[in-house]
Amino acid sequence: MSAPHVSLRDFAIGQLRNLLRAVGLTGSAERSTKLLAEAMGPGCELPLSAVPHWPSFVADDHTPVEFSVALTQNEPPAVRMIVESIAEHPDRSANLSAALGVLDRLTVQHRLDLRQLDLVRDLFLPAEPQGAFAFWYSLIVHADAAPAIKVYLNPEVRGRESATALVSEALARLGLRDAYPRVTGHALQRDGLDRFSFFALDLTEEPQARVKTYVSHEAAEIADVVRAAAAAPDVDLELLSDVVALACGGTGPFTRRPLMSSYTFMSGDTDRPSGYSIYIPLRDYVQDDLEACERVLTIMARCGLDTAPFVMALASIVRRPLAEGVGLIAHVSLRLGRPRPGVTVYLSSEAYDVTPPRTKAMSL
Repeated sequence: MSAPHVSLRDFAIGQLRNLLRAVGLTGSAERSTKLLAEAMGPGCELPLSAVPHWPSFVADDHTPVEFSVALTQNEPPAVRMIVESIAEHPDRSANLSAALGVLDRLTVQHRLDLRQLDLVRDLFLPAEPQGAFAFWYSLIVHADAAPAIKVYLNPEVRGRESATALVSEALARLGLRDAYPRVTGHALQRDGLDRFSFFALDLTEEPQARVKTYVSHEAAEIADVVRAAAAAPDVDLELLSDVVALACGGTGPFTRRPLMSSYTFMSGDTDRPSGYSIYIPLRDYVQDDLEACERVLTIMARCGLDTAPFVMALASIVRRPLAEGVGLIAHVSLRLGRPRPGVTVYLSSEAYDVTPPRTKAMSL
């Protein structure tokens, strides 16, 4: 059966199987593929020959799934998926309803802990959501462990003008009221250019459960993200500067898709985060995926990481010469501080389309 006649769900499941095999997580394939199939929702049963059923912002071609491989020194790699549940007749409200239906089933199947989500549910899940999305899943596959489940919520779900107040209230309800001024003091210093863009919760029991808040930095320079990162302890600011420069090919300002900071709060945190990550939209700052691959390999060498898992993961996903498109390697992130410092590389499914490579003039 040719690929256009395969459903989006089955296509993504096949990619996940290949990816898990490539990084040595074959033993997790059965339960992980079932989890992915459940999370994608009924709207993903259409064949790939159909146009995207919903213009999902998970990926540039509107595929509602993105894969990533998280690499940490002296640990096996982990595979992650970001998933938007798509309703049979999708719109913002219908997709949110589909995602919450998935949540009900997953809560029973995986014994999820919804206590933190319940504290902020009324803030982030209105009847008529606004913005690019309302509810995404993050599904995380580790060696020798059940998949972990995280949810991404949208601070702009009630309008961009309400995002800052919404995050402030959410942190307060979660026992992190004193952390809010530290985050804003470091990350929201440029009016109109820095904004809250995601809010994430682990659906696991404490003390493992994390709270994460994300800030997008439009037209940032390296100095801006260094200031943002200083909100967390034990952050190697020199490494951060080097990785951003290696990924983006300079010191800024980075005027394409914005760099993004995230702050990780763990059990016991009250006034500051335990960890910091920088997310870099690599596809916007390279000519093609061959250049993106070269930059990722350089970043991993700078971080002292084994490149083999990344190379194997990329080989399991790619279906074209790397120089013939841009965006397969979508993001790269650097995790600093607790709980697991390392690098994560995000790989697009490209189920629907491939973005043509940029000319050298466009990539400058």
